[in-house]
Amino acid sequence: MSNLEEQLKKVRKLQSRAATAKMELHDLAEDLPINWTRIKTVARKTFDAFAELESAKEELSTLENSQ
Repeated sequence: MSNLEEQLKKVRKLQSRAATAKMELHDLAEDLPINWTRIKTVARKTFDAFAELESAKEELSTLENSQ
């Protein structure tokens, strides 16, 4: 498997993880004020997932442009 294929697979996995984190944050917001103490934890998890996804997408773009 090429680096490009591996990176594409990584991006897809991270997209799924980011979408799950987004939904968890959304569900938490809908249930407020229940579990309000989890806001920072869930928000950090969501932020980190999207930051990792963005980085992986940039790396994928670089690989695509180098071919």
